[in-house]
Amino acid sequence: MKASLLRRAMLAGAIATSGMIGITAAPPAHAQFGGIVYDPTNYAQNVLTAARSLQQINNQIQQIQQQATSLINEARNLASLPLSTVSTLQQQVRQTQQLLDQAQRIAYDVQDIQQAFNGRYKGAALTGTNAQMIANANARWEDSVGAFQDALQVQAGVVGNIDGARTTMNSLVTASQSATGALQAAQAGNQLLALQSQQLADLTAAVAAQGRAQALDAARQAAIEAEGRERFRRFFGRD
Repeated sequence: MKASLLRRAMLAGAIATSGMIGITAAPPAHAQFGGIVYDPTNYAQNVLTAARSLQQINNQIQQIQQQATSLINEARNLASLPLSTVSTLQQQVRQTQQLLDQAQRIAYDVQDIQQAFNGRYKGAALTGTNAQMIANANARWEDSVGAFQDALQVQAGVVGNIDGARTTMNSLVTASQSATGALQAAQAGNQLLALQSQQLADLTAAVAAQGRAQALDAARQAAIEAEGRERFRRFFGRD
């Protein structure tokens, strides 16, 4: 349609140009046909005016098309990502947290740890009666066994999340590559960062559980050595 309008405008311009040449070469002429006066000069001016009007209309059509294209691109940039993995990632984090909350005997709590060490790992707990020392030694052994069991459970939970993380990562990468606008690409990137945060949380939990078990076992070994020195002192009757 644009080409047709331009061709018409060009033809009108050629006619107008021819008319203007004729007008320049000879004085204006008027013809009368059936009472209607024909003025070539006026006709040429009308043709030029029509050509300019058509060109303006064509320019306006191009501007409208450009605006429509811009609006379509803006709509694409504002479109939300149809995929959301936030709830899945949050569920995996909650599962890991639940495993940590199930810690046996000594919880992940500063006050609880302080009470346990005061009661079983130092001070009077290492210098009481033989029966008390034996009871505390058994309690420390149970602490260590429970801590290692907790560490294994947390590690198993973290490993169980690996397959889900792989599936989530593949879905997010695919969504990012097929994003139609800036917002979708940004949302896919944010969810990939959330996935990394979830994996870091799992790693932190596994390291904390393993470190707890090793720390309690090291404390138990230190208590055994302290009790051995105390028993040696008592055996030889030293104050």
